[in-house]
Amino acid sequence: MKEIEFKLIGDYVELNQLLKLAGVCASGGAGKLLVASGEVSVDDQVELRKTCKIRAGQVVRVDDVRIRVANP
Repeated sequence: MKEIEFKLIGDYVELNQLLKLAGVCASGGAGKLLVASGEVSVDDQVELRKTCKIRAGQVVRVDDVRIRVANP
């Protein structure tokens, strides 16, 4: 499993934007499609809200990629 540590700037990042910024997909729109397909989980729970607020300490998983969100 590939692990990415994402340094959060600010209070939160929207889920679809996190997927784009972490390099999991090419655009925020592609991120929305991934989330809508049910392939994305946040803290081991499937997340279907495309603009869900992701905060430091949370873990997002897509396929074989794990994104750990951390404070800078």
